[in-house]
Amino acid sequence: MKKVYLIILLLSCLSVSCTKNFEQINTDPNRPKDVNPGVVLGQMQYRIVSSSISAARGFTHELMQVDAPRSSSGGGVHRYVITPGTGVWTSFYTYLADIELIIASADRLKEPNYKAIGLVYKCWAYSILTDVYGDVPYSEAIKADNGNFLPKFDKQQDIYTQILKDLSTANDLFDDSKALTYGGDGVYPSNALTSGKNLGIQRWKKFCNTLRIRLLLRLIKRDSELGISDQIKAILANPTKYPVFASNADEGIYKFPNVYPYFNPYYTARQLDWRDGTYYTKFFIDHLNSWNDPRRAVWALTVPVNGQNVYQGIESGYPTTTEYVVGKNSSYTDALKTSAITGVMITYAEEEFMMAELALKGFTAAGNAKTHYENGITASMVQWGVALPAGYLQQAGVAYDETASADARLQLIMIQKYYAYFFNDYQAWFEKRRTGYPVLPRGSGIPAENQFPSRIPYPTYLQSLNPANLAAAVAAMGGDNSNIKVWWDK
Repeated sequence: MKKVYLIILLLSCLSVSCTKNFEQINTDPNRPKDVNPGVVLGQMQYRIVSSSISAARGFTHELMQVDAPRSSSGGGVHRYVITPGTGVWTSFYTYLADIELIIASADRLKEPNYKAIGLVYKCWAYSILTDVYGDVPYSEAIKADNGNFLPKFDKQQDIYTQILKDLSTANDLFDDSKALTYGGDGVYPSNALTSGKNLGIQRWKKFCNTLRIRLLLRLIKRDSELGISDQIKAILANPTKYPVFASNADEGIYKFPNVYPYFNPYYTARQLDWRDGTYYTKFFIDHLNSWNDPRRAVWALTVPVNGQNVYQGIESGYPTTTEYVVGKNSSYTDALKTSAITGVMITYAEEEFMMAELALKGFTAAGNAKTHYENGITASMVQWGVALPAGYLQQAGVAYDETASADARLQLIMIQKYYAYFFNDYQAWFEKRRTGYPVLPRGSGIPAENQFPSRIPYPTYLQSLNPANLAAAVAAMGGDNSNIKVWWDK
């Protein structure tokens, strides 16, 4: 019995001695306690843009008649059947946790450039989320560390009000005299100085203000509520303080290095998934054919028809009984699977088309609409590595007629902007909702009751994970279907 007591006493002593300094003894001296923003930045950039361009190919291209499935016996996005939760909800909120970590660590380490980059990404990501779904968790999102697992949904107006403030803050934080201390930037050359200046940070500042222009233009219907016109005028009036993209070198594209693990997300896509099951539409291809557009060779495969190799598309929204034959219509080139330049966020071409529209709307500081329009077309050609053919800008369907009605000129700007949005998340869809352009043909297989979608319904799993706040959001939105318009679209 004495032996048993001795053993218990010995184990008790060992327990006390082993746990007394447990944290100190079990701390790895070679592992940093706090992550720095450079470690997170590069991985986040790759992951979030991989998610956004997957949304472009998987949703926007089908909805906006860039492509259509070869066979579709059910509903389908091209017939305006929108599945709840389709989109970037889960992935973007995952990566927003990384973005918040970048911002927090930048604050802790007093690194304003990292904080500014983090704010730009936060604004970019939330603008996409709220334009896809409407009211979304924002002020209480990414608060699980603080014990908040049931975030409220913020109104879109409140989200946009804060986004615009954060972009203004980011603009003021950027410091082009300093390199990124911890590196990590995979978009711009921000990790080192060139002749005493950080060219990458200069470009991030342009990204910031070009994004502001995009979002301000999107909110133009809500001018009186947020002073949109005044904000646009302030940016245009002071290009030194608020620079925007000035060339293709500035554009925000994550260029996939295609080395492990940062491959183009379609790098290993099977032929069946990449092109045998999907074809470009007549709407998309026929415009390019009529313009003899050189981007066709980069984007599309030719098919033999009557002894000639041609670019040919299919109908969108066709009847459910229709099935197109494999290999008989144009689809995506294999080169796009490994392309380094499909990681599109915001481009110089888009900035020029926005300036063209602003000039058309009477913002005189924007410059000449025709010049910006033509610059936008040229910039898109440069972006995709082709030369602008002689006479391209003067041909029918492309030439900018300054005597035409404002609406006719807007249509011209928007159709070219549509092509410039190739592989650019949801932007073509957002702009179609804002302007009504381009005008898309309605396929004969689209049921009469199906409307062109104004949003994507919330993911169904929120009904069990966050039911009360979801119900409040649905009530505030006026419903949870694809016909409900978001705040800026009402």
